[in-house]
Amino acid sequence: MSSGPDLYLVCKSCGAEVSPYITECPYCGTRIQKRAPKLDRGGVPKAAKAKRARPQLPRLRPNEIPGIRADQRAWAVWLLVLAPLVVTVGIISSLIPLGPFNYGQGIDEPWRAFTSLFGYARVNDKFQIVSASGYEFVSVGAIALFGWLLEKRHGWWAVLLVFFVCGAGGAYVAVEFADEGIARGANGAALGLLAAWAMRDVLGRRSGREDESDLLGVLAIAAVLVLLPLASTEASGIAGIVGGVAGMIFGVVFARLRVR
Repeated sequence: MSSGPDLYLVCKSCGAEVSPYITECPYCGTRIQKRAPKLDRGGVPKAAKAKRARPQLPRLRPNEIPGIRADQRAWAVWLLVLAPLVVTVGIISSLIPLGPFNYGQGIDEPWRAFTSLFGYARVNDKFQIVSASGYEFVSVGAIALFGWLLEKRHGWWAVLLVFFVCGAGGAYVAVEFADEGIARGANGAALGLLAAWAMRDVLGRRSGREDESDLLGVLAIAAVLVLLPLASTEASGIAGIVGGVAGMIFGVVFARLRVR
């Protein structure tokens, strides 16, 4: 901070020493300065005010609008979508064995509850390996939609947590406790992701909060996923129900979290 003006100024024209509180030399009339310093009440010159630092914003990211946070790109859900497609192509082309992706009665390897989520291929009556394309299309499509929505809302960790807990947990309960012969595919994970995303809006509407979600459409997709075992022997009804219930529990917990 400045302590005040100089004691005197020197006129560049005549060399006289003059007061710093005048703008023109009283001897020769030459203009000395554009503006004289201001005086406070009492004749004391005002001290210069310290400049306040202006807040600095970080650089804008690509495609970011000033004042609006850029959306984070979803990536975890696309890994969950691509993995079963790659596994199916690998099994049908005999590049990947079918065995590690089978989980059912008589298989004492609980870790297959996780790997079975990515296996949609099966052996038909002619002992040929074929793909359960309809079952895979519906399940992977639901995972892509609701996994993407959930990842945009809470982040990648929420998608992976719900997928593996609901999918593998549902398959394990179906085989080990409900004695189902086989549990293959991720219909339980798909229902879990759907429920985990939808519960926030369901709870919000019960409390009178309005939103733009199409819950009737969500209900229709949930009905298709629940009825999948009627159309595909690889899909487990118990795994789907358990995954959906677990997803509802996750949804209640996520509803209390801050949206990123």
